Amino acid sequence: MKVVRDLASGFLGFWLPFSTLLLPAAEYSFRVVKVYPHDRTAFTQGLEYRDGFLYEGTGLVGRSALRKINLDTGRVVQNFDVPQPFFGEGITILNQQILQLTWQSQTGFVYDKTSLRVLRSFSYPGEGWGMTNDGKQIYMSDGSSQIRVWDPVTLKETRRIKVMDGAQPISALNELEFVRGEIFANVWQTDRIARISPADGHVLGWIDLGGLLPKEDRTGADVLNGIAYDSAGDRLFVTGKLWPKLFEIKIIPKK
Repeated sequence: MKVVRDLASGFLGFWLPFSTLLLPAAEYSFRVVKVYPHDRTAFTQGLEYRDGFLYEGTGLVGRSALRKINLDTGRVVQNFDVPQPFFGEGITILNQQILQLTWQSQTGFVYDKTSLRVLRSFSYPGEGWGMTNDGKQIYMSDGSSQIRVWDPVTLKETRRIKVMDGAQPISALNELEFVRGEIFANVWQTDRIARISPADGHVLGWIDLGGLLPKEDRTGADVLNGIAYDSAGDRLFVTGKLWPKLFEIKIIPKK
């Protein structure tokens, strides 16, 4: 671990981690660019944007699915119902395949991106929450403060990243998205997204999305969850579990 000597305690002969001396993470707010329809029965667990379409993994036993969705209309153009007893979780798209986690079954599925046909299953220890990738590695969350890093071919864990805001571990990491060299993570049961360094897990900033979903749309809605990034168009999309709307937003510094 990279360390620096703490001058105030240098005479005591111990070292402090670099992260404990960092300034607080930057705070950001948002501006809504456009609002899209979203299926308010979808318990959103994973969200991706590819080639003009949204791909969404939904949860709850008996209601879990993998969907291809028309962004502008919210219409489901392809669907695969995840069989019971699986509770669908996060998804990621890599090499024309879609990977999907399940919550407590320690089982994941690999789909053909074009047909949504199941190609195979795979296993992992513990719970599955969110997934993303940078084209070379897969990042997976399990509800803790750690992000697992997987080899994209073997789907085996190679290391873990401890997510810290200064000296504070950040737990309940949920849906993940790789955005311009950072990992964006929903923090479960909050309206905040952590911007995380994939190199060392340091929280680079916080995006506060409080008030994003209008009060009149909150009846029956669950928590903020779902981040998708259009790298070609530099567009960021967010939604939530059982939300009737999906939002394209711009991140702005908090005043």
